[in-house]
Amino acid sequence: MAGSTFGKKFKIMTWGESHGKALGVVIDGCPAGLELSEEDIQKYLDLRKPGQNKYSTPRSEDDKVEILSGVFEGKTTGTPISLIVYNKSQRSSDYSEIASYYRPGHADYTFDVKYGFRDYRGGGRSSGRETIGRVAAGAIAIKLLEIFGVKFTTYAKSIGPYEIDMDKFDENNINNDVLRMPDKETSEKAQAYLDKVRADQDSVGGVIECKIDGVYPGLGDPVFDKLDARLSYAIMSIGAIKGIEFGEGFNVANMLGSENNDEFYMNKEVSKFTFDLIKDVSKKTNHSGGVLGGMSDGSQIVFRAAVKPTPSIATPQRTINKNGEDITVSIKGRHDPIIVPRAVVVVEAMAALTILDAMLENMGTTILKP
Repeated sequence: MAGSTFGKKFKIMTWGESHGKALGVVIDGCPAGLELSEEDIQKYLDLRKPGQNKYSTPRSEDDKVEILSGVFEGKTTGTPISLIVYNKSQRSSDYSEIASYYRPGHADYTFDVKYGFRDYRGGGRSSGRETIGRVAAGAIAIKLLEIFGVKFTTYAKSIGPYEIDMDKFDENNINNDVLRMPDKETSEKAQAYLDKVRADQDSVGGVIECKIDGVYPGLGDPVFDKLDARLSYAIMSIGAIKGIEFGEGFNVANMLGSENNDEFYMNKEVSKFTFDLIKDVSKKTNHSGGVLGGMSDGSQIVFRAAVKPTPSIATPQRTINKNGEDITVSIKGRHDPIIVPRAVVVVEAMAALTILDAMLENMGTTILKP
C-alpha cells in the first residue's frame, strides 16, 4: 500500500492499524538541537485520545507515546525520529460480523475493490486511530514553529446546526470544553442537541476552523505548490474531512470584486524612497484568508474544514454483503457520536506539518534561529 508518507523536507510516514499491536510515525528531516520530550508530544495526543467524555468512543486507551530514536539527552539529533503508541483496548470481536458486508460511509467496499482484501477490525488503516502518528509528528512541528513565532488557534466552529458567536469567542474555553468550542453558550446548546441525536442512535458532523498567525509573506509557490493547495491536500487527507475553504470560501460566489478584494495600506510612517515590504504593508480586510496567488500575504491564514458525521451508527441501514445480497445492518462496537472534537488537534497537526515543510523548503539548510 502506497500513500502513507507526507512532506518534502519534513517527511513523515505513519504506520499501524486500529486493532494491530501498535501505531506510530517515523519523522525524517527534523533539525538537530530541538529540546524534545515525550511530554511535549503527549499533551497533543491527549486531546485526541478516546474515552474522554460521553461524546467520544468509550474505547479506553492511554495512547502513551514512546520515543524510540532520534532524541539524545533531551534534544533531537537530526536523525529519524521514531514514535510508537501501543494499542491496549482492542475488541476485535465487535467487528467480526462486518467481515461479510460493506458498511455505509466506510472504506470497506473500496478496499475490497482495490486490494481484494481488507482489515475489517475497526477499519485498519482507514481507522481514525491512524491519526495518532499525524498528531505526534504535528506536535514536533508545532514546537519547531513556535521558534519562528507561528501560532495556531484551532477549534470547533459549528456542530450540526449550532455555530459559535464570534462576539462570545473565548480562546481559553477551547481546551476546557468537551466539544472544543470557544463559545460556552453555543457549546451547551450543541451538547443538548448531541444528547438527542445519541438517543436516536445517530451521529453529527460539524466544521473546524484553524487560524494561523505569524507566517511571513511569500510562503508557498504560485503554480502547483500553492500554499492553500498544499494545506488543502493535507487537510483533505484526514479521513473524516469532506470539504475545505479559505477566507470567505464559497461565500465569494455571492460577493462583488469591490467587496472581496483586500485593500492594502502602509501600517506606519515610512520614507517615500524606501520601505520594508514585509513589515510595513498590511491589509484592511482578510477575505483572502491570508493567501494571495498561492503565497502567504502576511496576514492571518484562516481556513475551515467540514467534518462528516460518524458513519458507524446503530440506526438500521441498507447495504449489501459479499454474496451480493441486499441486507439491513445496525453497526455494533464503540464509536464516537461525533468526530469533530477529537479531530480539532488532527487538523492543527496537519496544518503545522504543511507550514513547517514549506518553510524548510524556503530556507534550505539552516540553524534553528528565527
